[in-house]
Amino acid sequence: MKYEEFEGLFSAKRMQKYVLACGGDTRRAMTLYRYNLKLSQEMFTLISCFEVVLRNRIDEQMVAHLGNNWLRDAILPNGVLYYDHRVENTRKIIEKAYDGLMRKGNYSHSKLLAEMEFGVWKYMFSNATYALMGQRLLRIFPNKPRSTRQQRYDNTYIFQELDYINKLRNRIAHHEPICFARPNPVIDTTYVLNQYARMMRLFNWMNVDGPSLVYGLDHVAQVSGKVMCV
Repeated sequence: MKYEEFEGLFSAKRMQKYVLACGGDTRRAMTLYRYNLKLSQEMFTLISCFEVVLRNRIDEQMVAHLGNNWLRDAILPNGVLYYDHRVENTRKIIEKAYDGLMRKGNYSHSKLLAEMEFGVWKYMFSNATYALMGQRLLRIFPNKPRSTRQQRYDNTYIFQELDYINKLRNRIAHHEPICFARPNPVIDTTYVLNQYARMMRLFNWMNVDGPSLVYGLDHVAQVSGKVMCV
């Protein structure tokens, strides 16, 4: 495909960063765009695995503490998230999903869990939600380091770690490039590799063998290398 046609399909504005990063070489820019898509695909697959594991570990803790329908019960009158304005956004997300399932006559706890976005699980570690849920969720990370005076490995730390992963997930979901050193259009996959390492570290803290879990799915290093060689 000629670059003019490629640009017409994806827009000059979207392609501008790629062309700049490739020194004006439009053929290289098209190659870089394709490799960015491949890298995004690779990372999104791993984030999806991470999200499901995180969700299920949270669910195990909350079922044991609050019952089999804890997520629904949390947003009903007298539920742990019902009255506190600090968690209003999270409550509204859960309510919207729950109401939709009820309108379809299709509610189940597992379906409600599946409706939640990554951000809901991240906010389970915000100070307000973490406290309201019983301050139990750090138990899903039995291998995390012990806190010291210099470094706290508390719920706030986990929230920040999950926020990094969530932001990358959202960039991919909104078709934003992940192959540049932000904010400048310089080819660099350090950002992606850092988030990859962060996920693998959190898998380890959850006592999950991350490399074995994603065996056959994980080609991030290879694709990253191809990006850097464009």
